[in-house]
Amino acid sequence: MAEEIKQRARSKKIHRVQIGFNVLAQIVLILFLAVMVNSIAFKHYKRWDFSRDQKYALSDKTKRFLKTLKGKMRVTIFFSPNTPIAADVQNLLTEYQYAGNGKIDIEHIDPERNLSRAKELFDKYKVVTDESLLVLDYEGRNKTVKASEMADIDQSGMAFGEGPRVAAFKGEQAITSAMMDLVEGKKKILAYVLGHKEPPLLENSAISVLKTFIENENIRFQELNLFDVDAVPAEMKAIVIIGPQYDFSGREMKLLRDFWDKQGRILLLLDPAARTPKLDAFLNELGVKVNDDRLMVFLRTGIQELALTRDVQAHFLGDSPITKRLADAQALFFGGTSSLTLEPDRVRATNIRVEPVIQSEKGYFAETDYNTDDQVKLQADAKRNRNTPLTIGASIEKGGSADERVQVNSSRLVVVSNATFVQDNAITQDQQALDFVSGSVNWLLSREKLIGIAPKIAKPLTFSLNEDALRNFRWIVLVLMPLIPAVIGAVVWWQRRV
Repeated sequence: MAEEIKQRARSKKIHRVQIGFNVLAQIVLILFLAVMVNSIAFKHYKRWDFSRDQKYALSDKTKRFLKTLKGKMRVTIFFSPNTPIAADVQNLLTEYQYAGNGKIDIEHIDPERNLSRAKELFDKYKVVTDESLLVLDYEGRNKTVKASEMADIDQSGMAFGEGPRVAAFKGEQAITSAMMDLVEGKKKILAYVLGHKEPPLLENSAISVLKTFIENENIRFQELNLFDVDAVPAEMKAIVIIGPQYDFSGREMKLLRDFWDKQGRILLLLDPAARTPKLDAFLNELGVKVNDDRLMVFLRTGIQELALTRDVQAHFLGDSPITKRLADAQALFFGGTSSLTLEPDRVRATNIRVEPVIQSEKGYFAETDYNTDDQVKLQADAKRNRNTPLTIGASIEKGGSADERVQVNSSRLVVVSNATFVQDNAITQDQQALDFVSGSVNWLLSREKLIGIAPKIAKPLTFSLNEDALRNFRWIVLVLMPLIPAVIGAVVWWQRRV
């Protein structure tokens, strides 16, 4: 009996030890799983930006560029805490570090507190300014980005005792542009043709915004007058022609054709009011006919009132690599715009591919008698042709491959039958014109990975209330809101009374 009791006690003890080992094993397993899950989550995680203006969300262009980095990019931040955009820059660089997937190292130095480290790096990078800045270092090359380049500061309130206000934060444009300078090294040269009354390349010219925007992508504009050269210089890989008011001479057209035949790249924005038969004939040889007409539309302004406008609301087509990230986005083309007739079948035998990239919205019609004031005739033409899709922008490629994954040297050309949509007074905050020209230039320079939508400009949150909305708002604030607690109090009082 005593032996049986001892065996039972021993079995209970063994059973408790087994339970203890099981519990310990479970705890160790849970801890191991927790560590593994946190380790995996630390290395592989996803971030979303649900803010209204997505101030720090990187554009597709920047993300694709960061994926092309082969080496480490070191970013040193020399910002004093009282700099208005210090927090914005820090948060933005956090997004760069995440998108860089381990290829971007960031060091933050307060030059007012860490004087020795700041002096050491200032001497290394030859920094000679007291302004807050970033220093980018890539494979022995370095470049600085100043705080003044990353923001537009509004100082209009200083006369009333207010401090400076950040009107627009341009950190991503400045930082990505500097990174591209370092990675690509030498700037791409974009030849800008002059000599036919095109807008000049001056600081306050009609295309100054466009010039600055394109040059921020590691591209340098260089003036080119075809009268002064025997051939387009070899370092000029692409040519831009914006709104020539006079036609090209026979000699100029020969240089342009020779450039095209040698796998040249051309961006051509036409002014339909200018007569350029030689340029039109060149495009016709490539399967694009520039029509002598104007796009118009009748807009209803009242119950029985119609207004005729020549400003064209158009959308970008997503089938081309130029506009695939602008698919269905809309842009307004001011002034006169003519239609383009594409004839891809006629030039297919010569290995030329023609694609539409911009088409007008429904309701527009192409009027050949565009100088007439006969409203009856114009309305009749509008009813007859308003459902016809009208192309105003096209891309042409000769010798390339239809498969984007296959890189083959080719001649490329982008043509738009409107030259005013890229001028400073026509570019809106939505930047569709800038996005399109940027995509066209990058496609012409075989930099497809850098084609994307430009970063969005932050917009202030505003509420606009009409008279009816204000009246309803007053009723809500003065009557409904006080009435709700009064009703609740009355119900509680009545229940307690009963």
